[in-house]
Amino acid sequence: MTEEPAGVEAAAEEPRVLPEDREPLPVPPPEPRRPRRMRRFRLAAWIGLVLAALVVVASVLWVNGPPAEDELREKAGLFGKERLTIGVKKDTPGIALLQEQGGKRVFKGFDIEIAYMIAADLGYPRDKVDFMTIETEDRARRQAQNANGEFVRVDLVVATFSVTPSRKDDPAVGFSTPYLLTEQSVVTRSDYSGKITSLGQLKDKKVCTLGTSTSETELERATKADVTGKNLISDCVDGLKNGEFDAVTTDAAILAGFVAESGGTLKHHDIALEATEMWAVNAGPNVALRTLVDLSLYRSYADPQDHRWEKAYETYIDPMLSVDVNVAQAEQPCVQPPQVRRWPWEQNLPVQDCPSR
Repeated sequence: MTEEPAGVEAAAEEPRVLPEDREPLPVPPPEPRRPRRMRRFRLAAWIGLVLAALVVVASVLWVNGPPAEDELREKAGLFGKERLTIGVKKDTPGIALLQEQGGKRVFKGFDIEIAYMIAADLGYPRDKVDFMTIETEDRARRQAQNANGEFVRVDLVVATFSVTPSRKDDPAVGFSTPYLLTEQSVVTRSDYSGKITSLGQLKDKKVCTLGTSTSETELERATKADVTGKNLISDCVDGLKNGEFDAVTTDAAILAGFVAESGGTLKHHDIALEATEMWAVNAGPNVALRTLVDLSLYRSYADPQDHRWEKAYETYIDPMLSVDVNVAQAEQPCVQPPQVRRWPWEQNLPVQDCPSR
């Protein structure tokens, strides 16, 4: 048995020196929690302030702003009104033509589709719309004839009615924003030699046009033609075909349908007139109704999802187009948003910068 080296045992038995115990660092007390009641109170107060602000904004809009759509309907007399009456032409192919189908009177054409579009936005589906025939001289008075031939004052007139300064000054006329742009033109029989490019070439000719129309006024001013005014453009065209007249002049969009259906017996002439014919709806002195019509046309123009105007054009005017005549512009005329109150949460359509007319 070997002996341990001297001093080893003594070193092993030396006591270990432990570090002195340290005082633990003080722990900060937890922050007092806010009572739930306080948090709920602040949330309720914030919501109350927001609601109060909305009430103030709504009150200002209600008192000082333009009328809302429902207010306009009430002012226009549409509340409780079951049917809408509209005066339209009956003898214009592609625009407004009355036909008998299955023993029923059926109107077809571009004007008819525009009238249906406006009526729908006013709250009247197709089966709640009554079309009545109206002649040119009665459009300002809105005096149309029902199926029994009785004269009735209609709610609206959608009948190739052009906007003029004198008509705008008539207190019985309340024009909407325009819904179609066209221009004046001339139609002759196809055997007419040469091409008519101005109204002056109709001097000493027998010319038929619509009485009390813009065409009659322009014709009398520009020529010394023998002018006959008719209430129905179809009477002018019939007279042209049988040799009673040498030419017929009125808006190109009115005459284009007759030329398209003539089988080549009629010729359409584009004359050099700068004036644009702007067709508009006559709502009479009913300002609220006129504003609602403008709102319908504005929605049709500004809403990229609304293709009703374009569909009406493609269906009825496209087939009448001619390479020689600018029948009608293929885009709906620009429409400014009418003064109708819109709530902040309602969808707003874009504001258009329309050229002055």
